[in-house]
Parts: sequence; C-alpha cells; structure tokens
Amino acid sequence: MTTASLLRPRDGDALRAEIRWVATEAGVPVVFGGEVHDDTLLLSEFVGTMTNGLRGLPVLRTSGLGGRVMDMRRPASVADYRSASSITHHYDGPVCGEGIRSVLAVPVLVDNRSRAVLYAANRGGTPLGDRTADLMVRAGRRLAAEIAIRDEVDRRLRLLELTPPTLDTAPAVAEELRDIHAELRGMARTARDEQLRTRLHDLCERMTRALNGDPSPEAPRLSRRELDVLAQIALGCTNQEAAQRLSLGPETVKSYLRNAMTKLDAHSRHEAVVLARRHGLLP
Repeated sequence: MTTASLLRPRDGDALRAEIRWVATEAGVPVVFGGEVHDDTLLLSEFVGTMTNGLRGLPVLRTSGLGGRVMDMRRPASVADYRSASSITHHYDGPVCGEGIRSVLAVPVLVDNRSRAVLYAANRGGTPLGDRTADLMVRAGRRLAAEIAIRDEVDRRLRLLELTPPTLDTAPAVAEELRDIHAELRGMARTARDEQLRTRLHDLCERMTRALNGDPSPEAPRLSRRELDVLAQIALGCTNQEAAQRLSLGPETVKSYLRNAMTKLDAHSRHEAVVLARRHGLLP
C-alpha cells in the first residue's frame, strides 16, 4: 500500500457529512448520494430512506436524473419523477418504491469532472425550493474543494515517490520538499476534515524530520499556526501572500509571525526562518 493511500481518508466520509448537513439545514425528507467511479455513480449514503432499493444502486452516465447531471456537469431537477420526460426511466423501480416524486440532483465537480452526485427529494408533489437548491450547491462546492485538496496531496506524494534525491539533485529536491511542506501546511489549514488535517500535519513533521532530524532539545515550542506562517515566509512570501495561502487575515499573519520571532529570539523574518531550521522545526 502506498503512502498516499495511507494518508487519504475515505471520500465517502466527507460525502456523508455533507448529506447529513443538507438534511439538517434544509429539512428535506430524503437526501442521498454517491461517488462516481469509472463513469458510474454508486449510491452509498442515505438520510430518510425507508427501503433498501436505492442502496448500492449503480447509475450509468446519461441514465436517470443522476446520470444526466453527471454528464451535463450542472444541477437538474424534476417536479414529478414518474411523468418526467427529460430523463430516462431506468431506475423507476427503486425510485418509485421509495415514494420519491420531486428530485434535485447536484454534481460535485473537480477539474470539471463529476466525482460525486448529491440528491434531495420529496415524496409529495411539492417542488423543492430555492433554499434547498442553494444549500445543495453549497454542499457540493465544499465537497469538491475537499476532494481537490486530497487529490493534490496524493499527486505530490506520488511525485516524491517517483523522484528520489541523488547527490546531484539533492539541493533542488530539498527546495522542492520545502515548497511541498509549505503547501501541505496550507492545505491542512483549509481542510474541513479533522482526520485529514491531523494526517497532513503529521506528514509535515515527518518531512521536517527527514531533512533535519529530530528537533533540538532546546527548541522553542511553536504552535501549528506559527509554523504554518513561518513555512510560507521561508518560501519568500510577503505577509499578504502568506495570508492568501493560509486563508488568514494579514494582521493575523503578522501576529503569528511576531509570536514566532519572539519565541525564537529573532530580530527579522529571515533570522526567524534560519533559527527555526537550525532548531529542526522547519525543513
């Protein structure tokens, strides 16, 4: 098993969290969804269903409402599923068995590819309102952002596995590792999944130890946020650039940098980075 597979949490857990959020916020009777694998949507997460007909159902591209939005890459809805002429009716059995009539489907797009589909549904004839649609779109965007972060982490880990350092390339690889380290800290800062954040921080610490060894015993204790900021400053970022990368305010970045400099007894940004590396706190 590769490092990437060990690091990446199940995307289904993030999908389940968004489905539960929509069900709570929108008060919709039925919310469900699934991930897309090889152009097939597999329904796996449900809130409010009363039968098992939809559980594990594979939905093919262009088939049914879910297959249609997966192919069009934009939300779509039907007010009455039974009589809808805009979709195929390959899945009438499980859908009608659940008593579903009004349905909204929202694709989760990453790099313009459908990676999952979220559904909200009513059993009565009342169409789903604009508020429900807005909540579904928000949930889809959050999930897309989370999956994109996980994809980028996996991509960078694969690059590291494919390009082991040699004597000739060691300095360049060290700089690349520092860049990756800083980006991973930024991803950890914005990731919504707590397990992913923890694993990203653990990976950053492993990278630091791989380049520097264990921190020195007299190393000051810097917080994660202070190290996040220092890692960006080490790449030459301004406070404004670090703030954008970490989704923080410029004044907040200044505060964390000031705290780090005080703990390191540094008199400049550059000295703070040098001392942090000397103590083994940054790669």
